[in-house]
Amino acid sequence: MAAGLNLLKLCVGAEGVEDLAAWQAGGRAAKSGGNPMHVTRMWPRREAELLDGGSLYWVFKGVILARQRILRLEQVTRDDGITRCGIVLAPTIIRTRPSPRRPFQGWRYFKAADAPEDLPETRAGDDALPPELDAALSKIGVI
Repeated sequence: MAAGLNLLKLCVGAEGVEDLAAWQAGGRAAKSGGNPMHVTRMWPRREAELLDGGSLYWVFKGVILARQRILRLEQVTRDDGITRCGIVLAPTIIRTRPSPRRPFQGWRYFKAADAPEDLPETRAGDDALPPELDAALSKIGVI
């Protein structure tokens, strides 16, 4: 699980974690020093807390399924001349226990206490269960 403060972001256009991994590995994704970078309009005011081991949690179709550790924030100026925030991420995508999340715009701060657990490496390739079933099985100690 990530440190005290994290970010939560919708992974728009991706069906699942495999889509995110393919996009980041492909030539279309923004990169910084070989690491994937997600460019967003707003700069987090709580930068120091995020850079102290925080992660970006990805929401796919209303369910958190993965996270990536935040390495640094960089200024990015696009062709329109507007400066944006580049969130530079570790290349490793860590799958998490599925956790439902309501839709929102942009990104949100996300406390570690609210974050889903990482899946053990032995389950990283498992197909995702419906969040309600996953939560019920976890509650009774099956998974």
